[in-house]
Amino acid sequence: MKNVLLPLVTLSLAGTLVSAMTQLSAQPADHFLDVNGLRIHYVDWGGDGKPPMVMVHGLDRNARTFDHLATRFTSKYRVLAIDMRGHGDSGWDPQGRYLVEDHVGDLEGVVQQLSLRDLVLWGNSTGGRVVQVFAGKHPDLVSRVISEDVGPERPRQIADNYAKRVQQEQAGWASQDELLSQLRKSNPRMSPAVLEPYVRYGTKTRADGRIEWKRDPQLVKGFVATELWRFVRNIKSPILYILGGRSNIVPPETQDELRKTLPNAQLITIPDVGHYPSDEQTEEVVGIVNRFLAGENVGK
Repeated sequence: MKNVLLPLVTLSLAGTLVSAMTQLSAQPADHFLDVNGLRIHYVDWGGDGKPPMVMVHGLDRNARTFDHLATRFTSKYRVLAIDMRGHGDSGWDPQGRYLVEDHVGDLEGVVQQLSLRDLVLWGNSTGGRVVQVFAGKHPDLVSRVISEDVGPERPRQIADNYAKRVQQEQAGWASQDELLSQLRKSNPRMSPAVLEPYVRYGTKTRADGRIEWKRDPQLVKGFVATELWRFVRNIKSPILYILGGRSNIVPPETQDELRKTLPNAQLITIPDVGHYPSDEQTEEVVGIVNRFLAGENVGK
């Protein structure tokens, strides 16, 4: 891509030039684990001996879409981000097993092989469902959970819309620049610090020279109407739900049920943002998460 890194240095309305340069130079180490018969890729920002913070991305994304967040927490945590099966540099499941529970099984394998405990889990979109289910299944391993704009339910309409988008994107793009330009137009609130790694690490070149997402087309088999309350009800750790004011993914009735069901749940809505609050209002979300991790009450 031409000149896509340059805007990263100039986006510091929310930070200093030094901070932007630090994020540019800091790079995580790439690792692979064999989990449930698949090769799972993750990145490790370092910090052995610190409590682990594991980040799980949303559908169609990859581990590096957390780059703009990871560096904010490396002083206190060993930050790791996973490419879910079927995404990025992780393996594709030959049987198309991409339910939330399948992704949870991979997270379980990573946690077990790396001997992680006292986990802080942060997931957005589908990754938010994954960390909720993991926390409900393994309350002894989890200290805190952050879930961005998802609850225990995925409506049928959302699943159908994703299948249509996958079909529409089969033609691919002429270049990463073309895709990046399209994403900037459709996501004007997201900074280059979010969109550039999304494209750089999330795409590949086809035999015909066009660009396509690094994703298994069979992901649509797992993106179905979903109900996960049987797991979520068992969450014991403090959990923070960060909701987008312009999103309808977690309706008021679901929010009320979460408050009733989970005494350690906090819910906070950020006005005028969509489905990925930390992409649109990074500084505000980082501040909220830091207060939550410090034990403060940040939501209702």
